[in-house]
Amino acid sequence: MENTKMSLTVKVLLGMALGIIVGLFINLGGLNAPGSFVNENIVNGLFHVVGTMFINALKMLVVPLVFFSLICGVCGIGDIKMLGRVGGKSFALYMMTTAIAIATALLIATSFGIGKGMDQTTDIEFVGKESPPLTQVLIDIIPSNPINAMANGDMLPLIFFSILLGISMLLVGRKAKGLVEGAEVANEIMMKMVTIVMAVAPYAVFALIAKAIATLGLALLVSLAGYVAVLVGSLLLHLFVTLMIVLKVFSGLSPALFLKKIRNAQVFAFSTASSNATIPVTMRTVTERMGVNNSVASFTVPFGATINMDGTAIMQGVATVFIANVYGVDLGITGYLTVIIMSVLASIGTAGVPGVGLIMLSMVFTQVGLPIEGIGLILGVDRLMDMIRTAVNVSGDAVVSSIVAKSEGKMDLAIYNDPDAGVVGTHGLHIDEAVEKELADTIQKTHDHT
Repeated sequence: MENTKMSLTVKVLLGMALGIIVGLFINLGGLNAPGSFVNENIVNGLFHVVGTMFINALKMLVVPLVFFSLICGVCGIGDIKMLGRVGGKSFALYMMTTAIAIATALLIATSFGIGKGMDQTTDIEFVGKESPPLTQVLIDIIPSNPINAMANGDMLPLIFFSILLGISMLLVGRKAKGLVEGAEVANEIMMKMVTIVMAVAPYAVFALIAKAIATLGLALLVSLAGYVAVLVGSLLLHLFVTLMIVLKVFSGLSPALFLKKIRNAQVFAFSTASSNATIPVTMRTVTERMGVNNSVASFTVPFGATINMDGTAIMQGVATVFIANVYGVDLGITGYLTVIIMSVLASIGTAGVPGVGLIMLSMVFTQVGLPIEGIGLILGVDRLMDMIRTAVNVSGDAVVSSIVAKSEGKMDLAIYNDPDAGVVGTHGLHIDEAVEKELADTIQKTHDHT
C-alpha cells in the first residue's frame, strides 16, 4: 500500500500545474482587476501570505543549515589540502559554466536578431542600483562581525567563518570532540526541519505559481515574444545540453539520472526564484538523492548559490542584444567581450536573491553604453524569467557538486545509480513514541533535579 502513495516531487509538480491553471483562469477571466475581491483577498491575500510564509520558512533554515553543515564538512574531510582542492575546482567550474552560458546566449540572441524594428517606448522606469566593486566584495568575505553576517544571511562571510571555525576545531583535536558531535547532531536536526518544511511544499508552490501567473498573464509574454522565446530557449539549451555535457565529460555520471533526481530542487527554485532560499532543498537533493558526501556538498552548494549565476548570465546576454537592437546600438566584438567579462565578474559575490539579475544588468548596460531605462521594456516579464533562470542556477550548483565529489572520491555511486534513493515521503515525519517518551522523561528528571 505504501508504494501507491505519491512522492513529494509528484505532489509538488501537481501543485505547480494546478497553480498555472488557476493563475491563468484568474488572469484571462479578468478576476485580477485592481480592487476586485479575488485580487485583494485571493491573489494578494491568501496566495501571497501562503507563498511568502513558505519562502520565509526556507530562508529560516539557510543560515543554521550552512553553518552546521560546513563545520561537519570540514571536520569530516579532516584534510585542509583537500578543502583547498574542493574550493579551487568548484570556483573554476562555476566560472567556466558562467562564461559558456553568457557566450552561448550572445551567439543565439545575435543570430535571431531579436528587438530589431521594435518601438522603444515604455512607461516603466528603471533606476539602476550600484553594485559594490570587486575589491569591496573581497574585503567583505571576512566578516568583522560573524553574528551580523548570519543575521543578514550573507553567504560568503558565513562560509568563511564556518570553514575557519571547522579548521580551528580540527586543530584543537580531542578537546573539541564534544563540539564536533554537537554540530553533527545539529546538522541532522536541521535536515529533519527541511523535511518538515518540504511537507507543505505542494500547497505553497501552488500559491506561489498561481499568484505569479495571475499577475503576469500571457499579454506581456506575447508582446515580448521574441525576447522571451530566445531567453527561454537559451536557458533550456544550457540546462539540457551544456550542463549535461559538462557533467558527462568531467564525471562520467548519467545525465538522464541527474535530470530525474534534480527535478524536485528545480521546482523549488522555480517557485521561489531564489537560489539562497533553495539551498536546503538543493543540499538534501545532492546528498540524499545523488550520494554526494556532506563534506563536499556543504561547501559547493552555498558557494554555488552565491557565485554561480549561469541563468542570470544568459539573461544578461539576451537582454543586452535585445535592448541594443531596440535602440539601434551596434556593440561590436569589443562590446560583446565586455559583456562576457562583466557578467562573469558580476556573478562573484552577488547574493542569490530575487531580482538581483536586474542590478547586474544595469552594471553591464552602463559599461557598454546602453540606456538603463531600456530595462523597463523587459521588467514586466522578469519575474517569470527569474523563476526559470533560478532553476538553471540551482541545476548548475548540483552539477558542479557532483563533479567535484566524484573527482575527490566523496560520492556514493550506489545512491546516485539508484533512481529511488532519497525519495521524500511522509515516513520522514514519523515520531517514535518510545523515543518521545524517553526524551520527555529525561527532561522531567532534569527539571526535578533543578
